[in-house]
Amino acid sequence: MEKLNKFKKIINKFYYEIFIENFKDKISFDFPQDYFRWDLIDYLIKKNNYLNYLEIGCDDDQLFSKVKIKNKIGVDPVSGGNVRKNSDDFFLENKVKFDLVFIDGLHIYEQVKKDIINSLKCLNENGIILVHDCMPDSLSKQAVPRYKMKWNGDVWKAIVDLRQREDLDIFTCEIDQGIGIITKRKNSSILKLNKPAKNLKFKDYYYNYKEYLRIIKLTDFKKIF
Repeated sequence: MEKLNKFKKIINKFYYEIFIENFKDKISFDFPQDYFRWDLIDYLIKKNNYLNYLEIGCDDDQLFSKVKIKNKIGVDPVSGGNVRKNSDDFFLENKVKFDLVFIDGLHIYEQVKKDIINSLKCLNENGIILVHDCMPDSLSKQAVPRYKMKWNGDVWKAIVDLRQREDLDIFTCEIDQGIGIITKRKNSSILKLNKPAKNLKFKDYYYNYKEYLRIIKLTDFKKIF
C-alpha cells in the first residue's frame, strides 16, 4: 500500500476539495465485527468445492495466508503473494482458469474495472469474483488522489459501472468495508444511470449507494450464494 507523507496528504486534500468535490456528510455502515473477507472466502470454497484461487493485491498477506485451497496465486508488484508482477502483466501471460478471484489491488476505478474484466476472461463459468473496499463511508475515504491512510478509493464506481451489463449479476455484501460479488450469469437487476459511472461524485453515491451497489446483508448472501 502506498505510503503518504504529511506534505503529500495536504496537497492531495487541497487539490481534491478545491478542484473535484467537497462534501462533508458521512454514512454509517453496520459491518459485522466477527465476520471478515477470509470467512466469506472460506465459506465459498467449501460450499462450491473450489480448487483454484487468485488474489490481486496481497500487501502483507493478511488475507492470502488465511486462504485454504488446493491451488492459489497471489499477485502483487511489491509484497505478499507468490507472483511479483502488477496485475496487467500477470493477466497478459496467465493461462490458468480460476474458481474464485479476490481483487484488492490499486483502488482506482479504471484499474479496478480493468482487473475485473481481465478476471472474467479467466474465470470458470460457475466462478465468483470478489472485490474489496466497495463501501467508503466518507469523501476522504474515496478521494482520488488519496489523502487518507484509511482508504477505499473509488472502487465502488467499477461495481456501479458493471451493474449496467446484462451478462453479469452483481451484489455488494455489507461486510469488511464492502465486498462486491460478481457472477457470470444474467443480470437480475440492471442498473440505469443518467451519466457515466466514472463521472459520479461521492455526493451521488451518498444519496444512492443502496441502489448503486445492490447491498445485501450477510444472511441474504448465504441464501443467494
